[in-house]
Amino acid sequence: MNQNHLLLLFLCTVLSISAQKQNRLLPDSITTKSYDYLNEKIDQYKKDSLKASVYMYAYLNKAKKEQNWKEIVNSYQNLLHQSPDNLRLVYADSMIHYAKKSNNEAIIGSAYLSKGIVYYGQKKHNLALDNYLISNSYISKTNDDYLIHKVKYHIALIKYYIGFYDEAISLFKECITFFKDDNPRAYLNSLHSLGLCYNKIGNYNHCSETNTLGLLESKRLKILEMEPYFIHSQGINEFFKLNYGLAIKDIESSLGAIIENKDFANESIGNFYIGKSYWNLQRRDNAVPFFKKVDLNFNTKAYIRPDLRETYELLIDYYKSKNNLENQLYYIDQLLRADSLLVETNKYLIGKVHKEYDTKELLHEKNRIKAQLILEMYYDYIFIGIILLLFLVILYGTYRHYKNQKLYKQRFDELMLKVNDKNWVTSKINTIKPKILSIKPEAIANILKQLQKFEDDKRFLEKDWNLIKLSAAFNSNTKYLSKIIFHYRDKRFVEYVNDLKIDYIINLLKEDRIIRNYTNKALGEEAGFSSTQRFVNAFKSKTKMPTAFFIEQIKKEGL
Repeated sequence: MNQNHLLLLFLCTVLSISAQKQNRLLPDSITTKSYDYLNEKIDQYKKDSLKASVYMYAYLNKAKKEQNWKEIVNSYQNLLHQSPDNLRLVYADSMIHYAKKSNNEAIIGSAYLSKGIVYYGQKKHNLALDNYLISNSYISKTNDDYLIHKVKYHIALIKYYIGFYDEAISLFKECITFFKDDNPRAYLNSLHSLGLCYNKIGNYNHCSETNTLGLLESKRLKILEMEPYFIHSQGINEFFKLNYGLAIKDIESSLGAIIENKDFANESIGNFYIGKSYWNLQRRDNAVPFFKKVDLNFNTKAYIRPDLRETYELLIDYYKSKNNLENQLYYIDQLLRADSLLVETNKYLIGKVHKEYDTKELLHEKNRIKAQLILEMYYDYIFIGIILLLFLVILYGTYRHYKNQKLYKQRFDELMLKVNDKNWVTSKINTIKPKILSIKPEAIANILKQLQKFEDDKRFLEKDWNLIKLSAAFNSNTKYLSKIIFHYRDKRFVEYVNDLKIDYIINLLKEDRIIRNYTNKALGEEAGFSSTQRFVNAFKSKTKMPTAFFIEQIKKEGL
């Protein structure tokens, strides 16, 4: 039998003897009271453990006599809340023992949850999480929404601790919605934890809004003991907003109540951020006493978390500036111990905690130099990579430019062969095609005659031609005109008019040297386009090259 079992047996024996003595001292009038009455009295004397114990043992005695497993579990939970830290796990184990006798999944799950909460209060996060997960395996099979959300809340606390802030935020929001109307304390706890998460993800405005809401709700619900926690949270938030003076004021004003609650975790966190505020205000001598309080809690309670680790980095830096080797060595040892505990406590923290001083840095200065050289080499590789990428982009751009130039030259030569052909005309009627049966021959002949005149008179150079306007000018209808253009010119209306304009510009550029100096805007206006972009698009669509290239080639070849 190991020492832990011997200690547990001893404590159980002491508690059993105490309970028997207490039972003999219970007044007869109390033993007959209902559970509700006893609960009211326990709540009435919750700040006076001696008076409350009379009613708690009466509750336990009544439940055991009746073999009411649920009420036995409730009685041990009452004792747990009133007992010192070193006895709470014993009562939690008693809860689990009797809960299992009930064969009720909600009662068993609730008992494991209580044990997890005891471990969390001791900041033994791994053991807390183990019990939360066992609790959840029972409670998830029930329809007890209160217990389901209570488990969610405590698992969210673990997620917050290990740095899974987004997941924690989602769970805390669910809890806030559920607890708001029926469980004010759980509602305020969830609000407080949500604010802490917002701070951790850098959403300081949301954090401030949540803390403000928490203070207002604490007053509305008359749960004033929560006010210091929202002020404490806001003080830390002010630190991250660089309002160091306000951070010191808020945290200091909240610490008294937090210390009175024996909340050593938030006491350490508060002292750390007061110290950091003084440090950032260049008042290092003022900061050091607060860092030492963090160290004291670490020594007495073994409490540390990733952000508090910086306490030791700053103290090492402080005593290095004072050339105090003895204190430097002490705080280096404390930092190594803190790192070891953090890694042991939670594997998730490995690789997530940024260490300004890691173990190798503290032991070997040369590793710092190696790390710096590797970093510089890494940046060199990035720089070389960027240069290489730019070179490849330029090379590809150059290749594509010359490829396009070659293709444009080929198209230019083909176009010039057509333009220089004496038989080439800008618009040619396809007389080989059969007649359009749905349109009378005389109507077709009339429109074709007008189209030829439209082309010969260069009326296509007028702006804003469309099918409706041209139909009206020809005293025809859009349906007939569209069919005839498509049938005899092999083009739709817009392409037909644009090609006439572009062919005109091509001939003009070939024959008139002055026109070659025109801008695209001027050329577009000369051809009757309504915008420069339409001209540019139409020219490239027709010639398969930009206007600039076409003009440049004409100039080069002295045409």
